[in-house]
Amino acid sequence: QLVESGGGSVQAGGSLRLSCVASENIYRRYSMGWIRQAPGKKREGVALIDSDGNIDYADSVKGRFSISQDNAKNTLYLQMDSLKPEDTAMYYCAADRAYTDLWIRLTPDYWGQGTQVTVSS
Repeated sequence: QLVESGGGSVQAGGSLRLSCVASENIYRRYSMGWIRQAPGKKREGVALIDSDGNIDYADSVKGRFSISQDNAKNTLYLQMDSLKPEDTAMYYCAADRAYTDLWIRLTPDYWGQGTQVTVSS
Protein backbone atom coordinates (compact mmCIF):
# COMPACT_ATOMS: atom_id res chain seq x y z
CA GLN A 1 0.00 0.00 0.00
CA LEU A 2 2.94 2.34 0.76
CA VAL A 3 6.30 1.93 -0.95
CA GLU A 4 9.19 4.20 0.00
CA SER A 5 12.45 4.97 -1.71
CA GLY A 6 15.23 7.51 -1.57
CA GLY A 7 17.13 6.90 1.64
CA GLY A 8 20.90 6.69 1.81
CA SER A 9 24.03 8.00 3.42
CA VAL A 10 25.12 11.63 3.27
CA GLN A 11 27.44 13.95 5.11
CA ALA A 12 26.11 16.60 7.46
CA GLY A 13 24.73 19.53 5.53
CA GLY A 14 23.69 17.36 2.62
CA SER A 15 20.26 16.64 1.19
CA LEU A 16 18.07 13.65 0.43
CA ARG A 17 14.58 13.27 -0.95
CA LEU A 18 12.35 10.44 0.16
CA SER A 19 9.43 9.25 -1.96
CA CYS A 20 6.38 7.22 -1.02
CA VAL A 21 4.02 5.81 -3.63
CA ALA A 22 0.60 5.07 -2.18
CA SER A 23 -2.36 3.12 -3.42
CA GLU A 24 -5.13 5.24 -4.91
CA ASN A 25 -7.50 4.66 -1.99
CA ILE A 26 -4.98 5.66 0.66
CA TYR A 27 -3.64 8.63 -1.23
CA ARG A 28 -7.08 10.15 -1.87
CA ARG A 29 -8.68 9.48 1.52
CA TYR A 30 -6.00 9.39 4.22
CA SER A 31 -3.76 11.79 6.01
CA MET A 32 -0.17 10.90 5.21
CA GLY A 33 3.16 11.62 6.76
CA TRP A 34 6.65 10.56 7.69
CA ILE A 35 7.65 8.99 10.98
CA ARG A 36 11.20 8.16 11.97
CA GLN A 37 12.81 5.97 14.56
CA ALA A 38 16.43 5.71 15.53
CA PRO A 39 17.87 2.86 17.62
CA GLY A 40 17.25 3.50 21.31
CA LYS A 41 15.12 6.57 20.64
CA LYS A 42 11.41 7.25 20.67
CA ARG A 43 9.43 7.17 17.49
CA GLU A 44 9.00 10.72 16.13
CA GLY A 45 6.54 12.25 13.75
CA VAL A 46 8.55 14.27 11.22
CA ALA A 47 6.04 15.79 8.79
CA LEU A 48 2.41 15.34 7.90
CA ILE A 49 -0.15 16.38 5.32
CA ASP A 50 -3.69 15.79 6.51
CA SER A 51 -6.64 14.99 4.27
CA ASP A 52 -7.45 18.73 4.00
CA GLY A 53 -3.93 19.57 2.86
CA ASN A 54 -2.78 21.09 6.13
CA ILE A 55 0.89 20.56 6.86
CA ASP A 56 2.73 20.12 10.13
CA TYR A 57 6.37 19.54 11.03
CA ALA A 58 8.27 18.45 14.07
CA ASP A 59 10.11 21.37 15.64
CA SER A 60 13.38 19.55 15.09
CA VAL A 61 13.01 19.68 11.29
CA LYS A 62 11.20 22.97 10.68
CA GLY A 63 13.01 25.08 8.13
CA ARG A 64 15.04 22.11 6.90
CA PHE A 65 12.50 19.52 5.74
CA SER A 66 9.62 19.99 3.32
CA ILE A 67 6.72 17.63 2.69
CA SER A 68 4.86 17.66 -0.60
CA GLN A 69 2.63 15.60 -2.86
CA ASP A 70 2.32 14.81 -6.54
CA ASN A 71 -1.35 14.01 -7.11
CA ALA A 72 -0.74 12.70 -10.62
CA LYS A 73 1.61 10.05 -9.23
CA ASN A 74 -0.07 9.31 -5.86
CA THR A 75 3.29 10.11 -4.34
CA LEU A 76 4.33 11.77 -1.11
CA TYR A 77 7.76 13.35 -0.81
CA LEU A 78 10.02 14.47 1.98
CA GLN A 79 12.77 16.85 0.93
CA MET A 80 15.44 16.90 3.61
CA ASP A 81 18.04 19.66 3.49
CA SER A 82 20.79 20.71 5.90
CA LEU A 83 20.82 17.21 7.31
CA LYS A 84 22.33 16.64 10.73
CA PRO A 85 23.72 13.47 12.32
CA GLU A 86 20.75 13.47 14.68
CA ASP A 87 18.47 12.98 11.65
CA THR A 88 19.90 9.48 11.27
CA ALA A 89 17.01 7.04 11.55
CA MET A 90 14.73 4.67 9.71
CA TYR A 91 12.09 6.77 7.99
CA TYR A 92 8.64 5.37 7.43
CA CYS A 93 5.85 6.63 5.25
CA ALA A 94 2.58 6.27 7.12
CA ALA A 95 -1.12 6.87 6.62
CA ASP A 96 -4.26 6.97 8.72
CA ARG A 97 -7.74 8.44 8.55
CA ALA A 98 -7.28 9.96 12.00
CA TYR A 99 -4.84 12.83 12.50
CA THR A 100 -4.32 11.89 16.13
CA ASP A 101 -3.33 8.34 15.33
CA LEU A 102 -0.91 9.46 12.66
CA TRP A 103 0.64 12.48 14.38
CA ILE A 104 -0.01 12.20 18.12
CA ARG A 105 -0.13 8.50 18.95
CA LEU A 106 2.14 7.57 16.03
CA THR A 107 0.11 4.40 15.49
CA PRO A 108 -1.08 4.74 11.91
CA ASP A 109 -3.04 2.03 10.14
CA TYR A 110 -0.59 1.83 7.27
CA TRP A 111 3.20 1.76 7.25
CA GLY A 112 5.73 1.56 4.49
CA GLN A 113 8.67 -0.79 4.73
CA GLY A 114 11.01 1.98 5.86
CA THR A 115 14.07 3.54 4.31
CA GLN A 116 17.32 4.19 6.16
CA VAL A 117 18.79 7.68 6.34
CA THR A 118 22.31 7.97 7.71
CA VAL A 119 24.00 11.33 8.22
CA SER A 120 27.68 11.38 9.09
CA SER A 121 29.50 14.26 10.73
